[in-house]
Amino acid sequence: MKKFDLLWPLGVIAIVFCITRESFVEFAGNYLYISGFVKFGLLAPMGELLVIRMTKGDWKLSSGFIFRVIIWGILGMGIALAFKLFEYGVIAVLDKGLIFGQGNKILTAFYISAIMNLTFGPIMMGTHKITDKFIDLKYENKGKKVSINDAVKAVDWHGFITFVVFKTVPFFWIPAHTIVFLLPGEYRLVVAALLSIALGILLTLANKKPKTAK
Repeated sequence: MKKFDLLWPLGVIAIVFCITRESFVEFAGNYLYISGFVKFGLLAPMGELLVIRMTKGDWKLSSGFIFRVIIWGILGMGIALAFKLFEYGVIAVLDKGLIFGQGNKILTAFYISAIMNLTFGPIMMGTHKITDKFIDLKYENKGKKVSINDAVKAVDWHGFITFVVFKTVPFFWIPAHTIVFLLPGEYRLVVAALLSIALGILLTLANKKPKTAK
């Protein structure tokens, strides 16, 4: 066990404790975008740190870590808006009788999750893939000019479509966010950020191949 192995869960617990305090919840209600930036900017990079620990065997900051934190924060702002946008949109459509299930909390949560993850989700995740790849290329090719076009070309789009879109969206994100939208509004973004950590852990464990006996 590494000396920082206990600090990571304590850090996550401390962050969750702080952003679920009544004072921050009240602040978040008045400042949607700032709170979204803080929640994802703090929690999501913690997941990246853990994945590095699981794959590399040590605690290390990824190249351009501060830029990744900022990007996660900006994505958090977009996710915060998307949560409200799709929630209010689905409720309005239900009220108009355009889809069935008005008054059913589980169906409402499922509709919000499914529509959001089938539209906004792939665009957000694809954007994140590009920004991550851009940072990777910047640090791998120091002194050389790197463009967004280079990052777009370097992304494994086949893997993104076949795995991220066709597998994680229907089998992880839609069910998980259905549960999220059954929670009180003040806890949704926090749990959504924690889910990004959970998915990273699951994918890392799934990608670890057992050693063959010699």
